[in-house]
Amino acid sequence: MVLKSNKPNNNLQKLPPKQSLIETIAILKQESRSAVALAELKGLARTLPNPHILVNAVVLKEAQASSGIENIVTTQDKLYQALYAKSAKPDVATKEVLRYREALLMGTDLIKEKGFLNVNGIVAIQKELEENNAGFRKLPGTALINNLTNEVIYTPPDNFETISELMKNLEEYLNDDSDNVSPLIKLAIQHYQFESIHPFYDGNGRTGRIINVLYLILKGLLNEPVLYLSSFIIQNKGDYYRLLQEVRTKNNWEDWILYILKGIEHTAIETIKQINQINTLFSQTQQMVQKHYPRIYSKDLIEQLFIHPYCKIEFLVNALNLNRKTASTYLKNLEELGILKAEIKGKETIFLHVPLYDLLKKGKA
Repeated sequence: MVLKSNKPNNNLQKLPPKQSLIETIAILKQESRSAVALAELKGLARTLPNPHILVNAVVLKEAQASSGIENIVTTQDKLYQALYAKSAKPDVATKEVLRYREALLMGTDLIKEKGFLNVNGIVAIQKELEENNAGFRKLPGTALINNLTNEVIYTPPDNFETISELMKNLEEYLNDDSDNVSPLIKLAIQHYQFESIHPFYDGNGRTGRIINVLYLILKGLLNEPVLYLSSFIIQNKGDYYRLLQEVRTKNNWEDWILYILKGIEHTAIETIKQINQINTLFSQTQQMVQKHYPRIYSKDLIEQLFIHPYCKIEFLVNALNLNRKTASTYLKNLEELGILKAEIKGKETIFLHVPLYDLLKKGKA
């Protein structure tokens, strides 16, 4: 049953919720499974030859998926071409997805530099995402609507002072570990709270999903931003919105927290599979190049092919200190092996790393 409400929720409860609601037996059991999967992911990510291999691939995939939840749709081909081809003229949707990528990377740098995430940081992420200085909402009228029925499901707080106070409370909750509640449980709680405050005019959903992964880094559960829940949310979108609403209407924290914890476990396991596939492909590529072109082989060369699914002469020139003629020869040799495929984009040639691109796009080696 959909709750219809046009009254703004200026009485949204501050954090934390009652401990008895968020540490049930079912939640604690699932939290344990999720923590194990996440710890394995963190450890396995270190086995990659270069962390940027996974970060670059996963961040772009997340940008696409998270924006897709908001009906901002583009393709992986367009995204990679917009990043690597100077002549590319990205459409509006592609530009928005790339802004998400930039906001996410900026937020990651912020967390690593500051060691905390505050309101100013969240506002900076949203500003990068939306390219505006609007800040917190000051005007009423924002409502969350069921796209199928056009019914107003939830009206978030519309008072600027209330929004500011709730966001300050959220900041304190994000950075305070004195309650000894598992960070994974707190991630689910803070995500509900941020989405319920809905502090900005635009970009709330995407900003909230960026905060999720930043929180995992903040608490030391990940070293790099390599786990995102957007794909899981897309696959279980109905449950996501239903359970968010049940916290508001029924105080049903258990099912909401279980949903997020299961999403973390599922996504960690899928990312672990992808890391194993990338490591296997990296070794196969090393062996192939060593066998057929030992004179050009180096681990640094193979890393460049994996960091950049689309490679260019200047990448090798800058990273490997080669001249352009030598770098061009290397890329052509790799094309002869079927590792790369040359594509003409405007006045330049870019080289698609076919096996890696297929792995990232289809999720299987």
